[in-house]
This record gives sequence, structure tokens and C-alpha cells, in this order.
Amino acid sequence: MRFGGLIFAKWDSPEQWALAARQAGYSGVYFPVDYRADTGVIDGYVRAARAADLVISEIGVWNNLLERDPARRAANFERAVGQLELADYVGANCCVNIAGSYSDQWDGPHPDNLTPRAFDEIVATTQRVIDAARPKRTFYTLEPMPWMYPDTADSYLALIRAVDRPAFAAHVDIVNILSSPQLAYRSAAVIDEWFEKLGPFIRSCHAKDIRLDTKLTVHLDECRPGTGLVDYGAYVRRVNALADKNVCLMLEHMTEEEDYIEATRFIKGVAAEAGVRL
Repeated sequence: MRFGGLIFAKWDSPEQWALAARQAGYSGVYFPVDYRADTGVIDGYVRAARAADLVISEIGVWNNLLERDPARRAANFERAVGQLELADYVGANCCVNIAGSYSDQWDGPHPDNLTPRAFDEIVATTQRVIDAARPKRTFYTLEPMPWMYPDTADSYLALIRAVDRPAFAAHVDIVNILSSPQLAYRSAAVIDEWFEKLGPFIRSCHAKDIRLDTKLTVHLDECRPGTGLVDYGAYVRRVNALADKNVCLMLEHMTEEEDYIEATRFIKGVAAEAGVRL
């Protein structure tokens, strides 16, 4: 199974970058430059990844295509298209973004985010991005979120049907959808549902964890894999069982290198217990 995360080591060349990824224990990587980089630089990283047998898991957009300001929305659209074109050029598993929010915060909650209006606008913007970039070797995906679509496996399936583009696929971030104690305490069942319903569409998966605090009212916090409620045995087994063996489980959202080291150690230990080789 492919596995990766953030690289903390400094590098002066694509070859050093690839070596640092391998030394961190990774077989999957985030692409380190965006669509504005020189073609020669991009090609150098692609060659280094291939030579080191590293899968380019995903290229992120991370902006708001439901931005209410027209100028900012246009700029966000341009970046989404550029990043998707880059993902296609380098042969990444996917290009990933969030669906968007009507909030003043680019990824924040808003009462209109989970409405038919939002669903329809997400469909339209997703179609526009894919139709503008016309990818042949990669897929555009939306990271699930607790307060915007897709927030459930069924809403993701509904989006896939409505977008109706072969280049639209699925991204899994289990922690983002464990948005209540009822879901967090039954993470294995949630994982099973997502992979049973979306398995053929899944192009990349994020690895983090979640814990339930004792403060009222409900308070859920991200944490390092192995220190929360996610059933990583179930998660690793499901990713490993996907037909596409290049789908990566990618660590994210930690700020300290030591946390990535400990998370890598934990996930590799879980994988070994499950008979999965990372």
C-alpha cells in the first residue's frame, strides 16, 4: 500500500527531495510546486519521483469556488484549473479542493452550505473546472467536510452522478466526517460505508485522527494518528483492498516533524499487524 506525508528535510534538488521522502518512509508524495513553476522544474520533480518509485498522490487547490466576491472567485477558478492541468501533466492520482463555502472564511461553516442551492452551484463549478482543464490522466476530487458537501458517502455519490464527468472522482478524509460522538465512536463502520459505496472512485486518502473532549457542548479536535478514535486497522485494510494499488494514505495537518515520525511509526505498526506492507 502506498503511504506518504509532509517532507521536513531541506532539499536543493528534486533528487534530494525524493531521497528525503524515501528516508521518511514514504512511497507517496505531495507535489512540491504549483502550476506557476517553470516547466523544467516541474519535469525535474516528475523524473525524481519516478526514479525513486514515488507516487504523486495529489495536488491541492485549497481555495473557495463559492467565494462571494466575483474577482476573487475568478482568481480561485483560474488556480483550480491550473492545478488540475498540472496534476494531469505530472500524472498525479488526483487534484483536490474543497467544494466551497458561502462563509467569509474560505472553508468555514455557513447556514447555506448544505442546501440545494449550494449543491447545484458545486455541481456547476466542478463541471466548469473539469471542462476547462480537460484532464486525461488524473481526476478532480473534493475533500469531504463536516459543514459543506460532500459530507456523507451518499452526498458524494449524488455529486458524482450530478457532475457526470469521467474525470470527477472521490477523495477520503475520514476525520472530516466524524463530526459527532455517534460517528466518532463508530469510525470503523463509517470507514466501511465510505469504501463500500465509493471504493471504485477513491483516488487519495488523508490520515489524521480525532478525539472527543470532555468540554460541553460537543468538542472534537484533530490529533496525531494513534492518539484518537479512528480505527486505523479498518482504515489501512480498506485502503489496501482498493483495486488501484497506487492510491495513497497521506499524513497531513501536523506542524512538527516529530509528530510525522510518530504517526508514521504508528501506521506502519498497524499495517504490519494487518499483514499490509507499506
